Amino acid sequence: VQLQACGGGLVQLGGSLRLSCSAFGIFFSINALGWHRQAPGKQREWVALMTPGGSTNYVDSVKGRFTISRDNGKNTVYLQMNSLKPEDTAVYYCNVGGIYWGQGTLVTVSS
Repeated sequence: VQLQACGGGLVQLGGSLRLSCSAFGIFFSINALGWHRQAPGKQREWVALMTPGGSTNYVDSVKGRFTISRDNGKNTVYLQMNSLKPEDTAVYYCNVGGIYWGQGTLVTVSS
């Protein structure tokens, strides 16, 4: 199984980014999908989750600003991030099935 994440970068306060993560070698549609992040000096934290049925959940700090979505045909999960804040700065990791991890993509929000 291989996960490839991309879409990170440097953005100003209030800006937007869309992360994507493509999976290879796994039945994508039957798995829960998630995004986590790890800020400098902090532990990795869960950010967003989508069940195989399409239900979503978010950590309180990103509710109303981030949206997780999936395209089963492309084996890809997305994280649309709007109204970004400096505290969103972190390396973002995708997760499939609670087991497989992407390599991480860095998001930096400047003030």
